[in-house]
Amino acid sequence: MTGLSTILIVVGLFLVGGIISFVKQEMPRSLIVLLSIAAAMCLVAGVMRLEVWN
Repeated sequence: MTGLSTILIVVGLFLVGGIISFVKQEMPRSLIVLLSIAAAMCLVAGVMRLEVWN
């Protein structure tokens, strides 16, 4: 597990926590969708950079 993949996965999980918080605060749906797209992109990029795929 490289440093960049770890950072991407941690940032993705942090954004998932933000999504949960924003849903509880009843923030606008467009903001939640934007945040979930960013979280998914970070998590996918972090998982794809793992060395198990090589």
